[in-house]
Amino acid sequence: MKTLTTAAVPAAALALAVAVVLSVCFGGQPSTLADVWHAVFTPTGSVMDVTIRELRWPRTVLGICAGMCLGLAGTLVQGHTRNPVADPGLLGINQGAALAIVAATAVAGEISPLGQSFLAFAGAFAASVLVFLIGSAARYGATPVTLVLAGAAVTALCSGIVSGIVLLNDQALDTLRFWQVGSLAGRSGVLELVWPFIVAGVMLAVANIRALNALALGADTAVSLGISVFRARAMGIGAITLLAGTAVTLAGPIAFAGLLVPHITRAITGPDYRWLIPLSLVTGASIVLLADTAGRLIARPGELSVAVVLAVVGAPFFVYLARRRRLATL
Repeated sequence: MKTLTTAAVPAAALALAVAVVLSVCFGGQPSTLADVWHAVFTPTGSVMDVTIRELRWPRTVLGICAGMCLGLAGTLVQGHTRNPVADPGLLGINQGAALAIVAATAVAGEISPLGQSFLAFAGAFAASVLVFLIGSAARYGATPVTLVLAGAAVTALCSGIVSGIVLLNDQALDTLRFWQVGSLAGRSGVLELVWPFIVAGVMLAVANIRALNALALGADTAVSLGISVFRARAMGIGAITLLAGTAVTLAGPIAFAGLLVPHITRAITGPDYRWLIPLSLVTGASIVLLADTAGRLIARPGELSVAVVLAVVGAPFFVYLARRRRLATL
């Protein structure tokens, strides 16, 4: 297992490199590696140069960042809730973001994509903080059960309010319909503003590794090892909020990436978060990029959104994973 785990990191890095090349080379108009080299190092302003430099490359970087955030957030959510079917949406993040966008649209009218991105982050942050506060108010603090129940309650509350608003406001309904199609297209200018949140989220996740390994043995065992359970949960929720909120800000609600990545990485590395954390970053980026590239190839010259591709491919794959007892337990 140790040899397999050690080899997994360079293999995952190679897979990400391949995904990046495919993302840059394929689109409405295919290009070759020579075209990419020309666009990067000796651009002449041709149509292909502009396409690669100003459309495909920024989109690829966006996909890498969104995939890293989703993969790592999913790993943290499943680790802290001890729920193998948990994803970032379980903590009300997606519905909190939707509520912020819908409420602001109903009050202020049409909102720019950049404004929607910041509203999504604010709503996701508020919802996840509310989940943690509710979960922590229980008699035994923020346990996996209380976090899941609080997340379900906040998600249902936000979903109900969103439904009520969009039934009364057509513009809010149109905005929600557009935003809910998770995609890497049309999100320019957002990454430059939210990258500090990605860095902060990754740093919190790395600092949470020791606590996650201890909590996997049970809260009592973690306390006997000198771990503050409340501090560990708070740090984990903080990292999940920053990472999942940023992913929603960058690409909208993308399902299944945060659900599948932890299972794939855990099947390779085992339960040790010293390996799960870095590998989930790379695996998440690769999966999102490959899904985005496939969407551009399947519906050429148009495209299918990355969320649709992940749903079509991820649903049956997750059913397969869920049927394997060894992978369906934490």
